[in-house]
Amino acid sequence: MLPPQQRAGVQLVFRLLGSLVSHGQAKEAPLLGSRWCRPYVQDDQAATEVLQNCQVSRRLEAEAILLTEIFRAQGKEVMPRDTYELQNPVVKMPGTEFMEKISAALEYFIHERLNTDPEWKDIKVILSDANVPGEGEHKIMSFIRAQRSMENYDPNTRHCLHGHDADLIMLALASHEVHISILREFDNPNGRIPARFYQFVDIWVLREYLELEMKTPGCKQDTERLIDDFIFICFLTGNDFIPRIPSLEINEFAVDLLIEVYKTTFNKMGGYMVNTDKIKDKYGVYLEVTRLEKFFHELSLCEEKILLKRYELQEKLLHKIQGEAAVNEWAKGEDRGEKKTSFAQHFFYPVETSLERDSDDVVRENTRELWRTVSDIFCNKDDLFKNGACKQDKIRPGWKSRFYREKLGAETSKEVGRLQTEMVQKYLEGLCWMLQCYFSEVPSWTWCYPFYYAPFASDFKCLSRFNISFTMDKPLRPFDQLMAVLPPQKNVLSCALPKCYSKLMGCEESKIQMSYPTEFEIDPDGKRFLSQGIAKLPFIDKELLLSATKMVEKDLTEDEMARNNARQERIFLRNSQSLANTAAFVATISDNAQKKLWIDTSEIGGWFSPDEKEVQSSALRKNKVQHAWSWIRDPDMTVSAMFFNPEAVKPISRLLDNVIVPDKTITEADIRKRPLWHTYPGPRPRPPHVTHRPETQWRASTPATPREEHKLAGEGWLGRGRGSAAAATADTQQIGPSGYGRGSQGVQMAQSRGGRFDGGDEWAGGGGGGGTVKRPETEARPVGLWARGGGRRGSGPARAR
Repeated sequence: MLPPQQRAGVQLVFRLLGSLVSHGQAKEAPLLGSRWCRPYVQDDQAATEVLQNCQVSRRLEAEAILLTEIFRAQGKEVMPRDTYELQNPVVKMPGTEFMEKISAALEYFIHERLNTDPEWKDIKVILSDANVPGEGEHKIMSFIRAQRSMENYDPNTRHCLHGHDADLIMLALASHEVHISILREFDNPNGRIPARFYQFVDIWVLREYLELEMKTPGCKQDTERLIDDFIFICFLTGNDFIPRIPSLEINEFAVDLLIEVYKTTFNKMGGYMVNTDKIKDKYGVYLEVTRLEKFFHELSLCEEKILLKRYELQEKLLHKIQGEAAVNEWAKGEDRGEKKTSFAQHFFYPVETSLERDSDDVVRENTRELWRTVSDIFCNKDDLFKNGACKQDKIRPGWKSRFYREKLGAETSKEVGRLQTEMVQKYLEGLCWMLQCYFSEVPSWTWCYPFYYAPFASDFKCLSRFNISFTMDKPLRPFDQLMAVLPPQKNVLSCALPKCYSKLMGCEESKIQMSYPTEFEIDPDGKRFLSQGIAKLPFIDKELLLSATKMVEKDLTEDEMARNNARQERIFLRNSQSLANTAAFVATISDNAQKKLWIDTSEIGGWFSPDEKEVQSSALRKNKVQHAWSWIRDPDMTVSAMFFNPEAVKPISRLLDNVIVPDKTITEADIRKRPLWHTYPGPRPRPPHVTHRPETQWRASTPATPREEHKLAGEGWLGRGRGSAAAATADTQQIGPSGYGRGSQGVQMAQSRGGRFDGGDEWAGGGGGGGTVKRPETEARPVGLWARGGGRRGSGPARAR
């Protein structure tokens, strides 16, 4: 049997998946369940955060042990700490034993639903688990790009993606699909196990806002290319792959500044910065660097003002705190600062199991009091403002040279100049790398930005001297990836890596032992909390890592070797569907092994194959869950095959011909105007006055709705860097119910992640989506109608040059 905590976690996955399909009302639905992960923080885990969060865990653990003894001495009984097994985020990374069980459980769930649930009988499910290389949402968007380039693709297909990442919004915009929405789940700050509320983010409405926000007066512009440029400039606010430009902070309304600078410089630049029609060009001509240089020059004019205001605000707040009269205004905009209590809560109670629900109410309340106390103690110790340990450079002449000297060790002006040039080149590479990831495919699996900090906007000069190109290589295997991102603590390694791998981190004879320090510098970089700082870890050499791990591969068991292999997506469907009659599904392994069959229908296109190795691996994984759930009784009406997503030869970055375009509902009156952050006193402006709120309720464009697709954005395996995803906003409607980060000289950094799964009664099997939908009284929109009605039939005009 699965341990109680793991079983509870798997049941929550089942319940959520059933609920999402039910809410989405999918008709024809490739459902990409790339992996499951209950994160302890909302945003993507860059590799640098793994160690920092592991450090937080250890510090919380130490405080909890001490307080537990104090509570018990006072007669306050608390729940035993060892009840909770999934508090460590490392167990939810690709290659771990737990994720292997999740993969097998997902396969069981798919079989069960296709066999027993009428809502699933016409659904096609693509399972892309944690061992299929790629970030979850990027794999989904790669699928959409490939499908929309097919001859038989229906341009009015409706897509629905589920996930919390702002990355999803940017990727949805980059698809240039009209009928695409994102189903997001609300976090409930008032309770551990909230009723689940959802919101739909309508990408078409967001496109309307961007078209009005970014247009330059007196200039006819191509909306599709404006959107491409918007996605690109948002990269500068930092994401999972590169750090933010120092003068750009999301909570300082950096996106407003970027849009304003773009509008101001559009005519000076002479056109758009990004040309995604050339995204396949190997030398980076899809990015107009001379135009980008002009954009950076305009942005740099605000740089010193922003840094000066940021310093002055922090000084005022610091004086208030030290005078014991602080009102924490600054931290309200600091996303990670708001998660301190939440992290401590998840550390103690990652999943509410039946064990906790059955516990004595007094014991449960005592335990909650315990973690609240631990959280308060931790936050006070972590608060650099209260401790007087916050150091920040006063913005005065010479501040940039001091930055490079103190942060990066450049002593002379010549060294500063050389370092600036190298950082700008690598950052420019990063921008090109991300453009290809968002609009095409991953150009290199092992590229990373090899610095802790980004260059200043004023450093981006003479960009045309750099030649940008990438070499396609192979992604690291799961165990090698774990070696690249995990800290050397035994409690972390024991639940993630085989012993023969983990010993390489601590063995003095190991040639990579120096890459795993137990002590390292954390630069607060102006942040209030130490855990928000930058962990300065050594960069791992990929070749050195691989040469070390190759020596111990022979010591892996059969199960461990299976966990360490990359896999291929698999497609599941009911045998009553027409696609089930094709050779890929009906042929036996012996007469069709290693053969791929090309299929291109209005439903799906790609290569299909029954793969002998994958079938054997599937049988092995199926055995791992048979002891937890009874496998499907005969006859099993589910058939499966290997699915190979075809690469789009030339991604189509425009609206497709014959697409039904919804009527526009957003006008100039709906645009919220506010001054730029650095131009007004105080930390944030007054909320802008809204003169009109548009009607964004969906209406079906035809009585018979087009084919709809529901895709679950999961997590995956793409190289990670540092930063937080750029935020984008859209009008939404509610529907109810540590990082051991490093870049490398070529080592991918990965951290898988997922949505938060709360609640969850025991899954009973059989039909139904599970859960109760709670709908606000003012909400009349039916769930699942993702494209608003009426509208024009697009003709797919050529994009402006």
